[in-house]
Amino acid sequence: MLTLKDANSIIVSALAKGRELDLKPLTVVVLDHSGEIKACAREDGSARFRPTVAKGKASGALALEMSSRALADMATARPEFFNSLVAASGGTLIAAAGGVLIKSGTIVLGAVGISGDAPDQDETCAVAGVESAGYTHE
Repeated sequence: MLTLKDANSIIVSALAKGRELDLKPLTVVVLDHSGEIKACAREDGSARFRPTVAKGKASGALALEMSSRALADMATARPEFFNSLVAASGGTLIAAAGGVLIKSGTIVLGAVGISGDAPDQDETCAVAGVESAGYTHE
């Protein structure tokens, strides 16, 4: 089970990575295994819609047990299928890098999504957060 302590640790490390890289203000959402928000943080200056985007990246990763980068690839390769997934989710999936799984061995504990800078940078911070807490993301 993903604890609140671990979720907050992921957030702190992800945001620290963002400051290290001098990124725009970030929003980080950590979901538990059931897709519910375990923790969320929005840096000062982070745009209003960022929590929704970060949650969408994490939700997509969790729903299909793949990174939101892989979802973006799927959306490009199989747009009709991906559009069906978006419709089935009520429009909540976001196909852009920045959402990764939180795994312990082969067990998916949850997912983290980040929004605020370029998708590749968001993903870098998400990975840093997950790894700093002692988990894997693939």
